[in-house]
Formats: sequence, C-alpha cells, structure tokens
Amino acid sequence: MPVPFAGDRPRVWTDIRLDPEALAILTPHADVIGGGDEGALPGSAFAIISALVDATGSWMDLAGPALVAICRPGIGVDNIDISAASERGILVINTPDGPTESTAEHAVALLLALAKQVVASDRRLRADGWNRARLRGVEVRGKALGIVGFGRIGRRVAQVCGQGLLMQVAAYDPFAPDDIFAAAGVARVATLDALLQGSQFVSLHCALTPETRHLIGVRELALMPPGAFLINVSRGPVVDQAALIAALDAGRLAGAGLDVFDPEPLPGDSPLVQMPNVILTPHMASYTTDGTRAMHDGVAAQMVQLLRGERPPHIVNAGVWPGRMAYRAIQ
Repeated sequence: MPVPFAGDRPRVWTDIRLDPEALAILTPHADVIGGGDEGALPGSAFAIISALVDATGSWMDLAGPALVAICRPGIGVDNIDISAASERGILVINTPDGPTESTAEHAVALLLALAKQVVASDRRLRADGWNRARLRGVEVRGKALGIVGFGRIGRRVAQVCGQGLLMQVAAYDPFAPDDIFAAAGVARVATLDALLQGSQFVSLHCALTPETRHLIGVRELALMPPGAFLINVSRGPVVDQAALIAALDAGRLAGAGLDVFDPEPLPGDSPLVQMPNVILTPHMASYTTDGTRAMHDGVAAQMVQLLRGERPPHIVNAGVWPGRMAYRAIQ
C-alpha cells in the first residue's frame, strides 16, 4: 500500500503559473519549483504539473526515478505519452471537471457568434460603417445541433443549446452508455455519418486519439448539409484542416468557429486567418478566471492526496496505481 511521503521535503515542478489558491493548497506540503526550468528537473521532482511539455519517455527519464506523477490541469493528455508513463509506473493525472463550464460556454459562444454574424458585423462596421449587405444571420431555435463526443463538455453544450436555446440536439459517441443520453434527454445517433447528414450545426467534443485524428475530413465535411456550421473546441487534429479550408473556400460550409488548430500556434499565413466566415480563438476556451482556478485547484488537491498516500480521483492510467508510490517509504 502507498504511504505518505516522508523524508526530504518533496518538490513539485511546474511550467505554469499556478493560481494563488492552488499554491496555498500545495505549498504547506511541498516546494513548488516554477518557471519551467528543465535544469531544475533531473532527480528532484516528486510530481510535475505541466500544460506545455511534450512528456515523452525520454523526458520522463530526465526527471529521474523520483518522479511519481505527471499532472495536467485540464482534460486532454495527448501531449503525454501514456504508454511510456505506465511502463515506468508514473501516474498521469488530469482535472476533467475543471474546464467543463468554460469550454462549453465557449462552444456556445462560437455557435451563436457564427449564427448571428457577430464578428463579421463588427469588422464591417469598423471598416465600412453602417453597411449590412450580406450580413444576414440565422436563428438557432429549432435548428439541428449534432454533438460529437458526449462527455462532460458535450453534455453541458447539449443542455444549454437544447433546454436554453431550444435547438434539436442529437449526439454521437460510441463509448457513452445509453443511460447518459437518456438522462440528458438527447437523441443518440448510431453513426457519425448520420449525425453529420442531419445537423445544421456540428460541435466537436471528442478526445484526440489515433482513432479520432482527422475524424472530420473530406468525406465527412461533404456529408454535412450545405450551409452548415462547424465548431471545434476539442483538439485541432480531430479535423483535417486542409479539408476544412477547402470546404469553406468552396462555400459548402457557411462558417466555422475554431479554438484549436493543427498545428498550434496557427501560422499567420493560414488561409483561415483571411476567411470572414471563420471565427478564430487561440486555444482559450477553458481560459477563464473560474476555469483556470478550478483546474489549478484540482491538480493541487490531487497532489496533496498523493503526498498523503491517498489515491487521487482522476488517474488517467488507473491500472498503474500505486505505481512508484509503492516505493515511497516513511523515513
């Protein structure tokens, strides 16, 4: 069984600026090494809190055998080699509840901004004055919204758009149990193709895996009704970006709202930057005061649990537990 950390005061290395509340939770139990200096990493870190590093096996080895956990303030762990971590007995921890509300609200904001021509109208008014030509928007009430990925964020988007905006919401997720759909009052669609064909708005909320890379490509975009809108707040590579650009350029889609890209940062010369029917935000859907606080507090609280020898609630590679924690011994 894991035991509380004892002996030298443990260190937690991070490449993010933790919120004061998170530091207040963590610092009574550990020294926080901030600034992301990899020179301070080898052999010193009990845990790593990172949003930026591509945590490969070799990078984990650089941290040394003292490393017990890699923590991600957010949901996505596609920048962490889960297999390499598991092989080494390193726990991978995330905070899946933290970004839910902020990310869901951002998706709905993009949906409404596209439908109402908010950004295009703002640009027009600033540049050309009172000119409403070709700026007519659409109402979303009664329109079909297809959600791809019915996890926490997808369900919250469904709730806001279904109950609040009175859209007709359906979702596709081959891994979610039927009772999740029933509890949400959302129609389950058996195939992605069927969802795309019947949706005037499509919002993407799936994790990036080998199976979901380029999940939305040339064929899938062609299935969407002419004049449909695409929203992506999941991960950039879920969409074949070249195919999306071609569909927008051809006028097949009415527009897209994108918070994530492939690659990131989005190059300044990307055709997306010049498209008036595309709204771009710099991977900031969860980046709100409340969302950041929830994510940071979540990783800090789980670090404290580890230091006490307790099992945190959100271990991505749960089968590894207790991992290297088993070798911690009271001095």
